[in-house]
Amino acid sequence: MHFTSVQRFDDGVLEREFTLGEIPGTLWTPESAVPAPLILIGHNGGLHRRESRLVARARHSAAYGYAVAAIDHPGHGDRPRSAVDERARADLRRAMAAGEPVDGIFESFVVPLVENAVPEWRTTLDALLSLPEIGGPVGYSGMAAIGIRLAVTEPRIAAAGFFAGGYVPRAQREEARQVTIPLLFLLQWDDEGNPRQRALDLFDAFGTREKTLHANMGGHAGTPWFEVDDGDRFFARHLK
Repeated sequence: MHFTSVQRFDDGVLEREFTLGEIPGTLWTPESAVPAPLILIGHNGGLHRRESRLVARARHSAAYGYAVAAIDHPGHGDRPRSAVDERARADLRRAMAAGEPVDGIFESFVVPLVENAVPEWRTTLDALLSLPEIGGPVGYSGMAAIGIRLAVTEPRIAAAGFFAGGYVPRAQREEARQVTIPLLFLLQWDDEGNPRQRALDLFDAFGTREKTLHANMGGHAGTPWFEVDDGDRFFARHLK
């Protein structure tokens, strides 16, 4: 892991950009509480790890006492997109504009993303946990499709917060039954890109005995800010 830049904010949060092989990432760490428990933030498809809402969440959680890390998934953010990625995105935009079914397109796009991103997250986790300022345990917050696979394959993940927005492939819907860690599931009731009943069915499928659903009115990008505070308290119960 090679750190390429460092910035310290007035609240004491330290922000460092890093590279790990081909993986670019950002690490936020608190001024105190060293070694700090770690939260991995997995953004939804197409977003950059420097997206403003993700950075705000990360800095808020770091000020709360967590180390927080985000990486750009393959084909996202600063990483090059393949011709297959570009074609899938174009097909998705065309189908959505025409009101056509999009499940098949999502499968062709999200399944490879999960298969490629999860091993990179595990490699990144190895490197992060070798730092003296990070002590674990580890939580995951973000995209459900990647988070489900991490929750069932990575024993170091102790708790997870999933956003209902975004497509979850059939394979991860089946894997959801194997999720046994504490879970906080956020649902926007009027999410224009995430059918409500499908999200509720996914919540019902999770195998854990400790799962909580927070549903708020509004569209895909309207998750209330107080959910960040609630998320930090959720992780405090399981990581601190």
